Amino acid sequence: MKTRLVYYKVAPEAMKAIEVMESYTKNCGLEPLLLELVKIRASQLNGCAYCIDMHSKDARTKGETEQRLYGLSAWRECPFYTDRERAALGLTEAATLISQNHVSDQVYVEATTHFSNEEMVNLMMAIVTINAWNRFAITFQSPTGSYQPNHFITGNK
Repeated sequence: MKTRLVYYKVAPEAMKAIEVMESYTKNCGLEPLLLELVKIRASQLNGCAYCIDMHSKDARTKGETEQRLYGLSAWRECPFYTDRERAALGLTEAATLISQNHVSDQVYVEATTHFSNEEMVNLMMAIVTINAWNRFAITFQSPTGSYQPNHFITGNK
């Protein structure tokens, strides 16, 4: 697949807006691995190969296990995720696929039992942000596989 447009070069100021959202999300206090699971799951639902590749690599460098990454697309059937992670994944799916069923009361209430009001807003910011990135990467065909994490892999220097 050939890259259609390098959006960072064409409109760097526009991309700064999403980068601000990304920076906020990264520093909002939610667990880094939970955020990576949310990013991967939304990217799976959207079919964004670039972001799946990126966030799988980032999750591994932060200590995520292969087993949990492989099971993510079937998280409801896997015992590897905490109740908090399950609530986040349920909200991620509902918000990402919002045109299908909206966010049900059941999904919302489940999320609020595991996240404070501030964490709910932060989690939604993470979901909104990855969905924005997915749309850019898919539309402009970002080159899948080209991303390399810019931090050390645990145990390596």
